[in-house]
Amino acid sequence: MMAASKPVEPQSGSSLPRWQLALLIGTPIVLGVGAVYLWNRSKTKDSPGKRNGERTTPEGSASPVQGQDGAANRTSRELQDMSPLDRAQGAKNKGNKYFKAGKYEQAIQCYTEAIGLCPRDNQTDLSTFYQNRAAAYEQQMMWTEVVQDCTQAVEMNPRYIKALFRRAKALERLDNKKECLEDVTAVCILEAFQNQQSMLLADKVLKLLGKEKAKDKYKNRDPLMPSPQFIKSYFSSFTDDIISQPLQKGEKKDEDKDNEGEAAEVTESSGYLKAKQYMEEENYDKIISECTKEVESGGRYTAEALLLRATFYLLIGNATGAQPDLDRVINMEDANIKLRANALIKRGSMYMQQQQPMMSTQDFNMAAEIDTRNADVYHHRGQLKILLDQVEEAVGDFDECILLRPDSALAQAQKCFALYRQAYTGNSQSQVQTAMDGFEDVIRRFPKCAEGYALYAQALTDQQQFGKADQMYNKCIDLEPDNATTYVHKGLLQLQWKQDLDLGLDLISKAIEIDNKCDFAYETMGTIEVQRGNLDKAIDMFNKAINLAKSEMEMAHLYSLCDAAYAQTEVARKYGLKPPTL
Repeated sequence: MMAASKPVEPQSGSSLPRWQLALLIGTPIVLGVGAVYLWNRSKTKDSPGKRNGERTTPEGSASPVQGQDGAANRTSRELQDMSPLDRAQGAKNKGNKYFKAGKYEQAIQCYTEAIGLCPRDNQTDLSTFYQNRAAAYEQQMMWTEVVQDCTQAVEMNPRYIKALFRRAKALERLDNKKECLEDVTAVCILEAFQNQQSMLLADKVLKLLGKEKAKDKYKNRDPLMPSPQFIKSYFSSFTDDIISQPLQKGEKKDEDKDNEGEAAEVTESSGYLKAKQYMEEENYDKIISECTKEVESGGRYTAEALLLRATFYLLIGNATGAQPDLDRVINMEDANIKLRANALIKRGSMYMQQQQPMMSTQDFNMAAEIDTRNADVYHHRGQLKILLDQVEEAVGDFDECILLRPDSALAQAQKCFALYRQAYTGNSQSQVQTAMDGFEDVIRRFPKCAEGYALYAQALTDQQQFGKADQMYNKCIDLEPDNATTYVHKGLLQLQWKQDLDLGLDLISKAIEIDNKCDFAYETMGTIEVQRGNLDKAIDMFNKAINLAKSEMEMAHLYSLCDAAYAQTEVARKYGLKPPTL
């Protein structure tokens, strides 16, 4: 699975959300297993004072007036001698006292009086009065009134952070996520992404929007078969998988047994054997229908057909279709134990993709119980443990896999990456060096394992050893010239290393040329275009990635990126606000 797809971020960690990384410029960082390079000016830190506190208090005077604190106790004669603005400030100050005392009705009356008294040309002061009244309405949960008053404030002062954020919160309460996102995006840009409270709201709304859109789109999408390279890479991550093995001699016609290098021609009516033949021919679109024939006829290969059909359902992103088939195989106590273990691995991986880690862990543990010497179980459970940030347990599983299959280069490389990540997050330079030495040992012993070079390159990039990382990516390309993901990583390396935007984009374009179904390439291209300020092109790239998403969760994430870019276009149009660009 790891070899087949772009990396997945761990469940926990301090990394910024990817929607936000898509807005920032700076140094690429490594996220999760297999690494996704994105840009981050600085990690979010809690700031003192009001940056992370609730913006609930009203504001003081925008234009200080001498002696205004005693305005509420002045005589009517004194009040008549005051200017309209002074009287408005006095009413506002009285409102602030009521507000702090929790007397919101009286505060609203005072702010209303201030609004009525304030000259129309004093826009800054007037916007403050509207914003203060909105704060009082907020305390009474009068969300529509909050939006109305904040809108008045923003019309007079378009970059009024407090009013924009207050309106964003009210819009969220009114379930107006689109406009809420636009307001909070403007706030994030104005605050240079330094206020955790506004960033958390943006992240929350983007995730909700992404989930809503993905839920509707994913169930109504047309199934899409991944590229042959992706499918072969997926199956290469299994060594004990019966269904991915070539046709056995007993499964071929006699006259075909001597035709080495040629696909076996199956003449018997077994749908499963025909599906296996189509596998060898890379004619993947016909596999599900042939497996269905085997299952419906109750043929001798029913269990194998169910597992192969479920596997291709998963590959086209149809988990709903896959699960009943996997369940049946898992519950077939007379079926080959390797089939059942493989079904548990795939169902466990499916659960992890659906963000159900407990059910995922149960399936992997059951697979280890029923087939204790199955290297695939430990290999894939090790990857699960990395995603759950359980690195020590992951290393133990990789060790078990290596013990069972000493020639498993993939497990060796992923163990090194797990150890590297543990050392890096623990700030242990000596352990980092030990992990890097481990990578050198892996590529020496397994010079034809592309994943070893790829993972080493990601660790080298993290250590800013860019020249050597580039060499490792070149080795990957020599071994797997049709692996689009490697070109994406190499392209991102050029951006970090040499700030060579043209070369980076050329390499990512090459990835799309090699595999026009590489969603990672479209997503990365979209992220770069956001940073370049080409928001329309970014949205187009994200939409292409959305149509290729292999799970509802992945689609939701891509919608979040797309919505973040779209919100920026609206903020730029309304307020002339844009984050810095490359």
